[in-house]
Amino acid sequence: MTTDDRQLLQELLHAYGPGDQEHQVRAICSRELTPLADEIDVDASGNLVALLRGSDPDAAPVRVMAHMDELSMIVKRVEDDGSLRLSQLGTMYPGNFGLGPLTVLGDTEEFTAVLLLGSEHTTPETSQVWQTKPDGGDQAMQWSHVRAFTGRTPGELAEAGVHPGTRVCVHRSRRDVVESGDFIGSYFLDDRAALVALISAARLLRESGRLPVADVHLVCTTGEEMGGIGAAWASRTLPGEITLALDVGPAEAEYQVPASSGPVISYADDAAVYDKVLADHLMALGCELDLAPRAAVWEAYDSDASRSKASGQAARAALLSLPTLSTHGYEVQHRETSGRVARLLAEFLARPVPPKTG
Repeated sequence: MTTDDRQLLQELLHAYGPGDQEHQVRAICSRELTPLADEIDVDASGNLVALLRGSDPDAAPVRVMAHMDELSMIVKRVEDDGSLRLSQLGTMYPGNFGLGPLTVLGDTEEFTAVLLLGSEHTTPETSQVWQTKPDGGDQAMQWSHVRAFTGRTPGELAEAGVHPGTRVCVHRSRRDVVESGDFIGSYFLDDRAALVALISAARLLRESGRLPVADVHLVCTTGEEMGGIGAAWASRTLPGEITLALDVGPAEAEYQVPASSGPVISYADDAAVYDKVLADHLMALGCELDLAPRAAVWEAYDSDASRSKASGQAARAALLSLPTLSTHGYEVQHRETSGRVARLLAEFLARPVPPKTG
């Protein structure tokens, strides 16, 4: 990862981007893509769409997507003591993020709260703690067990614009990139590292003087963690039949994907079977570039591309995954992962996309 890409990743990680409130992330992506694109716009779903014009006006356009939203929380209710009861936006649990500081994105004020379970020095009378103790109920910690302490009264929270539906995010102080040997770690590499790869691919094409064959719509999407909402809209409204997504993929033994491997090309997940011709083409290009690509069939997984195909908004779908440890938790990637994916994506866009054969 270059120094510039590392700085961009850190800036993206510090930006809050809960579902349907991704404007901080979108502003950074817009700044980076504007000098690289022929046109740039924000569509009705809040997606940022950057057009790279291709060399062949007769080639079918391609849509490439990486999502801006992050796993986050939403206020379910405000309690009489000023604490907040939370629910999840996306598939995550309190244990994934741990107890600690949060940022409450009130309508008129952004402020710090703390996610609490309760004291370990308690008995069964403090039921939410007891239920999660190994010598108590031995239950996995759920959202019903925890609360967000605000230190404010309900009236003060109302003045700050806090109500059911207010978004709550992991605090910025817990979103710094850390290094561990050849690896980096942080919350929300899903999907900020993929956004870096998407932007880097556009930069590689521009700096090399190469044009994509077909018109390419680079789409920074909204609401992926809530069901691929922005991607479905973009796949429906933008021209072309191909949607290719960039997203993290689980670096786990069951998929034979190590965290140090090159880009992972998926052939299927829980939502759809990916286009085999496109997947084979990506694998061949990855081998040609000596990127050590891996093939995988993901389970307990779907993406912007597979959801678009499953909903009938994309005729052909492909997925480039960034091998990642601890997905939907404190995530870890090899420092070269986003750069490898960027190189493969740039090459894919500069080569003719094979036609569908069967």
